[in-house]
Amino acid sequence: MGPAPSERRLRQPLPEPDARPAFYAARPGSRWREWWTLLHPPYTAWHLSYVVIGASLAPGGDLAPLFGALGAFFLAVGIGAHALDELQGRPLGTSISSRALVAVAVLSLLGAVALGIVGVVELGLVLVPFIAAGTLLALAYNLELWQGRLHNDATFALGWGSFPLLAAYVAEARSVSLAAVLAAAAAFFLSAAQRVLSTRARHLRRSVQSAQGRVVARSGEVEEVDTAYLLAPLERALVLLSWFVVLAAAGLAVSRFG
Repeated sequence: MGPAPSERRLRQPLPEPDARPAFYAARPGSRWREWWTLLHPPYTAWHLSYVVIGASLAPGGDLAPLFGALGAFFLAVGIGAHALDELQGRPLGTSISSRALVAVAVLSLLGAVALGIVGVVELGLVLVPFIAAGTLLALAYNLELWQGRLHNDATFALGWGSFPLLAAYVAEARSVSLAAVLAAAAAFFLSAAQRVLSTRARHLRRSVQSAQGRVVARSGEVEEVDTAYLLAPLERALVLLSWFVVLAAAGLAVSRFG
């Protein structure tokens, strides 16, 4: 056997990623930065985009139900659910007091329910099941009730993907259609992909101290493997997907309501 091909180093090892708990987390500073981080901006925008997509697919073209649904889901998930999640072990490492998190969670969930009740008055009882299911999902998932049995990939994909899309569609159309079900299924799988990527990214950022290794190509080129090498494609994909969903929702909204 001849000598092994000389190894050509393709790139130097990347520096270990910064100590932030998420790629969207603000740098340490004022309390307002912590509240911004708590909103999980790209994920909240992603979640609200499903609301816009659902409303845009529905017949009717009334902006009032769309704005009401956006407000309710922003309060319930963007603020309330994320505040409850931070209470469970401080995954974002904020210094916001538990009392403040509880207060914000309660007020935002009550605000979401209040908007839902206004919707029932204006649109009918068809929204009642969505109000009840949305409240249950926010509490059970983020507080890990029933020994965390609902805190899993499927519940996330249903609750944060399919559910907002269907709720917004029903608010506009007062009914469910095959188009809405198919779009909700697409939201389920896209949210499931988000969950797969974000779970591994969180693990690398928050639990892994270091990673070492190398990838040797058949040509002999060598890539050094470290935590940044493993993390970069996951978070890059999440950023790109979040922009895709937001822009797709914006395009549909302009087409439907513009």
